[in-house]
Amino acid sequence: MDDVDYFARAVYLSAADAFVVADLHVGRSEASDVEYPLGERRDLLERLRRLLGTVDPKTVVFAGDVLHRFGTVTERSRVTVERLATCCRDAGSDPVFVRGNHDAALDSIRNDVRDAYVASDDPRIVVCHGHEEPSVDADAYVIGHDHPAIEIEGQRRPCFLNAPDAHRGGDVLMLPAFSRAAAGVDINDARGEDLLSPLVGDLDSVRPVVYDEEAAEALAFPPLESFRRML
Repeated sequence: MDDVDYFARAVYLSAADAFVVADLHVGRSEASDVEYPLGERRDLLERLRRLLGTVDPKTVVFAGDVLHRFGTVTERSRVTVERLATCCRDAGSDPVFVRGNHDAALDSIRNDVRDAYVASDDPRIVVCHGHEEPSVDADAYVIGHDHPAIEIEGQRRPCFLNAPDAHRGGDVLMLPAFSRAAAGVDINDARGEDLLSPLVGDLDSVRPVVYDEEAAEALAFPPLESFRRML
């Protein structure tokens, strides 16, 4: 997929002037009694605010699984989601919320949740969560859902999966979870059937991309079929 700028667990789509994050899983700390060192809400907001200060996009798309709980939403999670939206507006960006499989209760917080978002018409880029096939055809799909990660030199890192021609002839870009506490799929030895998303069926041709925060650069690797032999 072309015209993508990679950041820490997020991407900027220049053709759409849109910044995309996926799988925030707001409320995970409440569900598991596990808190980040600085707290879930603070961690999400501070990282999002810092990224938006760098990118300054027109639109911020939350690509599904905004919430962690499948059922009712707590007041704390409700406030966190509203503060995420406010963070976008304060940065001059319009927040767009896309529904994921965890987001049954998101409509009780937002009245503008959609199943998919057409971020750009030419090329046609569709942002959806990736847990089911979208009803909209596109040149490229930007998804989340599986939280991909890769182990390199003994260190497990969140990674992006760039899958050319993966769904209906369109490219697929799968994002890692924006939540730093969400477990994911280790793709080192994974096969297509190990992914839950129906949009990526063959991992051999998928190219992993890892964002190195210390160097502030994206590291693009060969297709997994050949890259596995180097790991």
